[in-house]
Amino acid sequence: MKKILVTGGCGYIGAHTILDLIENGFEPICVDNNSRSTPVLLEGIRKLTDKQVKNYKVDLCIFDDTHAIFQENPEIEGIIHFAAYKAVGESVKEPLLYFENNLISLINILKCVKEFEVPYFIFSSSCTVYGNPDQIPVTETTPTKPAESPYGSTKQMGEQIVSDVTKGAFTQSILLRYFNPVGAHPSSMIGEIPLGKPENLVPAITQTAIGKLPQLKVYGNDYPTRDGSCVRDYIHVCDIAHAHTLALQYLLDQKNNKRCEVFNLGTGNGVTVLEAIHAFEKVSRVKLNYVIAPRRPGDVVAVYADNALAKKELGWNPSFTLEDMMASAWKWELKLKDDEILHNNPNFQMN
Repeated sequence: MKKILVTGGCGYIGAHTILDLIENGFEPICVDNNSRSTPVLLEGIRKLTDKQVKNYKVDLCIFDDTHAIFQENPEIEGIIHFAAYKAVGESVKEPLLYFENNLISLINILKCVKEFEVPYFIFSSSCTVYGNPDQIPVTETTPTKPAESPYGSTKQMGEQIVSDVTKGAFTQSILLRYFNPVGAHPSSMIGEIPLGKPENLVPAITQTAIGKLPQLKVYGNDYPTRDGSCVRDYIHVCDIAHAHTLALQYLLDQKNNKRCEVFNLGTGNGVTVLEAIHAFEKVSRVKLNYVIAPRRPGDVVAVYADNALAKKELGWNPSFTLEDMMASAWKWELKLKDDEILHNNPNFQMN
């Protein structure tokens, strides 16, 4: 089995991707300092696969510790790089924190990629690189606009760094631009565990519904959209995870046309915040207590994907509906309520 290093593998998308890699015959190795994640998701993966995934508790901003992982595992054939801070609102308040963590960790990993001649590298990017696009849906060739947040800036810079390094190195790379990953694995064995107050919409919805949060805030209802709230492309996390496995296989099969390629990962459907709320209310039969709040700095008005390229080249087809996404997220939230393992874990903080 080919060894694949997954950075940030204890996180939301990272854990689902580790599971998908195992199910498709790869041997993932995890590295995560657990500053914003919990290794409890690896236990869920163990229960589903009967495989214990090795996790190096390493801060990738420390080069020597990062380098040691590659010395211990010289047979690593691919890297999927998730590890990054990801909260748009926090990045607006703490830009230096985001530039330091997201870029230095990437640079350290790429130094090791070059030294150990790791042939395949997949970068976790984001639709935030498009800024406020002039036209939607966006394609991979849509011009990027100035990022609306420091988080988005780190993804723009990260893409450029990966592209530049790939041009002169042994490695071939893929940049995967996610839209809005939501939901949880259908088994409810793994899902999203926000540490502290969630900044993303769906965990805020489910935590409000279950009573962890007193109220849900909808940031703005005066945008030029069909109901005044922001438009996003919500995509199930399992669909996102499988795209990474397909992208890795695409490189292994040498199907890529360039040394660095880009793919959008979204459903292709624009959904407003209020529409997402109503979809959740429908599947859960819970009425949400939400209020309209002022616009939040860093939010773009509307963005959703043209995913034709990923479908054509990677053979990727998103399979979960919006209602599927909301139902799985709600099922996971209900499990979190009563899961003693999670509540006894020091990294799991209840609100």
